[in-house]
Amino acid sequence: MIIFYQTKETMINTQQNAPSTPLPFVSRALRLWGEPVPDGEAGVQAFRSVYTDPVLVNGEPTSLGVLVDRARMLQQAFEGLRHTVVEQFEAPGRLAFAFRLSGRHRGPLVTPLGVLQPTGAELEVAGMDIFVIDEDLDRVSAIWALADYLTLLLQAGAVARLPLAPADQRE
Repeated sequence: MIIFYQTKETMINTQQNAPSTPLPFVSRALRLWGEPVPDGEAGVQAFRSVYTDPVLVNGEPTSLGVLVDRARMLQQAFEGLRHTVVEQFEAPGRLAFAFRLSGRHRGPLVTPLGVLQPTGAELEVAGMDIFVIDEDLDRVSAIWALADYLTLLLQAGAVARLPLAPADQRE
């Protein structure tokens, strides 16, 4: 299923045999990351409606304040921030989804290699999240998250491609 999520509307494009609606935790999470986060403690309370506090992120206990700060940074870094869910899978207590995050790069973006200053370019990053759901609390208790920042940094011209090996040295 492909879901185009924008701040004020949800547009759903379904492929053959795809579910007709997004999975509930995907929709709830994307709304938090895509819509303006309320100021102060209200932002943490909004995230508490989806995630436990703390939540495990890639095995590390993380306060919701850290997630709120990250969401605000993304929203300030991208004008017209969009999330496109490419695939999603659900199993008891687990939810996995692959997505693309995109928008016009208008503010500083924190990446694993440092801060990318605004480029004005339309950028996209691919990612995959696995949610562990605490079904008693109806909350995400752990997240395994991956993002392809290298491709985004290449798009922005912040890193250069390495030269290709001569044809006789390629496998």
